[in-house]
Order: sequence, then C-alpha cells, then structure tokens
Amino acid sequence: QVHLVESGGGLVQAGGSLRLSCAASGRTFISYSMGWFRQAPGKEREFVAAISWSGSSTYYADSVKGRFRVSRDNAKNTGYLQMNNLKPEDTASYYCAATFTAPQLNEAGYAYWGQGTQVTVSS
Repeated sequence: QVHLVESGGGLVQAGGSLRLSCAASGRTFISYSMGWFRQAPGKEREFVAAISWSGSSTYYADSVKGRFRVSRDNAKNTGYLQMNNLKPEDTASYYCAATFTAPQLNEAGYAYWGQGTQVTVSS
C-alpha cells in the first residue's frame, strides 16, 4: 500500500510560481514511478507530468513543457512539481499518483492517489 499526501497549492497571480510536494509512505519509495495529474471544474482529469523511480526519465504534457518540472527526492520520500510562469488555465486540483510500473501517461495506469491540492491562478 502507498499513501500519498500533496501540499503546496494556493492562489498565485499569472506569471507566478508554486512548488507542489507529494509526501509518500508505505511501500519503498524507490520502487514506484510517480505521476502528476490535474482536474479543472467541469473537465476530465488530465496528465501533467511523470517521473521514473530513479528520476532519470521524465514526461510532460505539451501544455506544461518548458514551464513545469517534475522531480523527486528519494531520501525524503517526496516528489515535487515545480510550476513556473503559471497561467489562469493551469487552475485545477492537482493530484500525485504512484505506479509500480514504468511512468504512465494515463491515469488508469496508477493505483495509488493523493487527495489533491488546489492551485488557483488569477489573471
């Protein structure tokens, strides 16, 4: 079992930055890949970024490439999503997820999910 808790969301102006954290407990942290997803009101949850267990492989949605960076600190059992140059369309609830496979770009590939953290970007 894996337990994930996100933090770091909040209200920020367009052009600003936030760093989301995903604290993990349960199974050995390095045994799973992590993904970040988001869901805006009235929309389906969408892929944002993913990272392999070692951190050597990362993946991004086209909409966030060049602005977001996914990372992890295996010593701290924590994953991160650094979000820069935020836009109003980035407003959503952000979720981290874990899978014991290679990083997945589809939410169906993840068995474990956090409760989400809200990010609101004002124009």
